[in-house]
Amino acid sequence: MRVVFMGTPEFAVPVLRKIVEEGHDVAAVYTRAPKPAGRRGLETLPSPVQQAALSLDLPVLTPQSLKSEEAVAAFARHQADVAVVVAYGLILPKPILAAPVRGCLNLHASLLPRWRGAAPVERAIMAGDRETGIVVMRMEEGLDTGPVALVERVPIEPDVTAGELREKLAALGADLMARALAGLDRLTFTPQAQDGVTYAAKIDKAEAHISWAKSASEVHNLVRALSPRPGASFEADFGKGLERIKVLRSRKVEAGGPPGLVLDDQLTIACASGALQLLEVQRAGKSPMSAAEFLRGQRIPAGTRFLG
Repeated sequence: MRVVFMGTPEFAVPVLRKIVEEGHDVAAVYTRAPKPAGRRGLETLPSPVQQAALSLDLPVLTPQSLKSEEAVAAFARHQADVAVVVAYGLILPKPILAAPVRGCLNLHASLLPRWRGAAPVERAIMAGDRETGIVVMRMEEGLDTGPVALVERVPIEPDVTAGELREKLAALGADLMARALAGLDRLTFTPQAQDGVTYAAKIDKAEAHISWAKSASEVHNLVRALSPRPGASFEADFGKGLERIKVLRSRKVEAGGPPGLVLDDQLTIACASGALQLLEVQRAGKSPMSAAEFLRGQRIPAGTRFLG
């Protein structure tokens, strides 16, 4: 089929590559415009999807909006049978949704109607969900409200990070979308349930702060949900003023004490209930490192009390 692909992050790349591999004619790839990069922001960094599209010799478009008559006309000129949308990042107005002959298919990383919106993987882990999934749905004007055709369910392991889970879902999603395109004429689209609707709002920077006054389970879920980016973090003074430390991996421990108290020489920290052993951390301006490596360069004796 003749396909317009719309996506931006690394999560969308396996789907684009699979569509090309399956022999579909990709008329155009829509993605978000390159972002400023480098310390001064003087360089621009193309999105992962743009980089993949260029490597596949596919035409790339990066409009700031799709609402203008010009944008709608340009989209219609592709004469697409179907549009495939994966974490694109722009709202598709009604004329865009109506342009492809067979509609717009969206790959979404949750078990809809739970976790509609921008950050479904992060929100599922933060909430302590034990299961998530990947779905193919037909797009409507509402936010992830369209009927669902295909679903793959995936358990959320107790220590999996958002990065690891996204990678697994992306691989499953590529195969799922390939199946959807191959059998599009035979797909049955089922309306979403009216009950159980939740929204996965974009992660706010303030949410990344670790509060030791929460339970070990809550902190552990926050660490997993925000790893590797943006990273859950806390502040500590190691003699040169407050420093922000990101926690990228952790483990719950059966121990206790006043919240924020370091309980041993292995970076186990008491929470409101239970404790958390930090396994991988990152200092500002440094690369991620194991807790053991961190402790070789920074002594933190038992009895130290962290803020928050």
